[in-house]
Amino acid sequence: MRKCAGDAMREAAHAAVTPPTRPSLVRIVVPEPLSPGHVLHERYAIRQLLARGGMGSIYLAEDQRLPGRQCAVKEVEHDPDLAEPLRAEAREQFFREASVLARLDHPNLPKVSDYFSDPQREYLVMDYVAGPDLKSMIDQAAARGTRLAVAEILRWADQILDALSYLHGQDPPVIHRDIKPSNLKLTPSGLIKLVDFGLVKTMAPDDMTVTVIQGRGTALYTPLEQYGGDTGHTEPRSDLFSLGATLYHLLTGHPPAEAKERFLRPEALVPPRQLGPEIPPYVEACVLWALSLHPDDRPTDADSMRAALHPDPAERLLSLPSSWRRKWESAQAPDRGLTMLAAALLLLAMVASLA
Repeated sequence: MRKCAGDAMREAAHAAVTPPTRPSLVRIVVPEPLSPGHVLHERYAIRQLLARGGMGSIYLAEDQRLPGRQCAVKEVEHDPDLAEPLRAEAREQFFREASVLARLDHPNLPKVSDYFSDPQREYLVMDYVAGPDLKSMIDQAAARGTRLAVAEILRWADQILDALSYLHGQDPPVIHRDIKPSNLKLTPSGLIKLVDFGLVKTMAPDDMTVTVIQGRGTALYTPLEQYGGDTGHTEPRSDLFSLGATLYHLLTGHPPAEAKERFLRPEALVPPRQLGPEIPPYVEACVLWALSLHPDDRPTDADSMRAALHPDPAERLLSLPSSWRRKWESAQAPDRGLTMLAAALLLLAMVASLA
């Protein structure tokens, strides 16, 4: 039976400073990278290493059955000291999770087309997404002494939230668990793609085992409840926190304070408009709403968060909780005063011209 949100938050706060004692089913070991020209599964010819980290390596490969088609191949290696029964269980879990990914079909998600294993490694094959990632775009803007345009960021946010609405609407819901600027790529056509399914997790009831394609995410964008590792109670609102942290970074050019630091020092999170005065108050309110430490204080779902970022003031005001709505309305008060003054002056001018 699932624990209540308050218990989960207390466990997560403890886990922020105490490593979990429960052993993981799989310890991820980063293998030596494959050489260019190596052929996997008698089909995928490795062209180059794209990324390498704690969860394994990602390669650019060419599909030899479909000449000209490029794909990304994610590789994970099991602990060689793992007992055979655990290794078999880990492989079974990998195929179960990979089969979920293969069924996903959304324009803002790369399509997973294949998955397979050899005696020591597991592989996930997906579309290769060309274009820069948003972290590199933040860095390039900072080098120019500027920030990314707010209107463009909001267009990206709309696409990401549409993808999250799709993922979270699956049965059971699919949680990405690693949303961050470097996992968002902008294609040449202007489409945003949420890449790297390395940490994706299905919300199966009472399933507390770690899988070979699961992890904790990146600290700057990770909600407090995700610090528990295997015992963390992640849910759709965990992804919304990570997206809120990502939007904060995109809008301000600075990453937000980590959740565990904010738990100890709430003032560590600088309001976005102090770093970027051009950010609209309602956007700031929505980002801070998503960054709430407790899941119950965040948007209820991706559609609610998307409505709060909507250009229609009436629609977004209905989406924000009353506390954020009052903050937004007070921030808008000076603008309304100027509008009324301009209208009065226009009316006086019209009266004078008639006279």
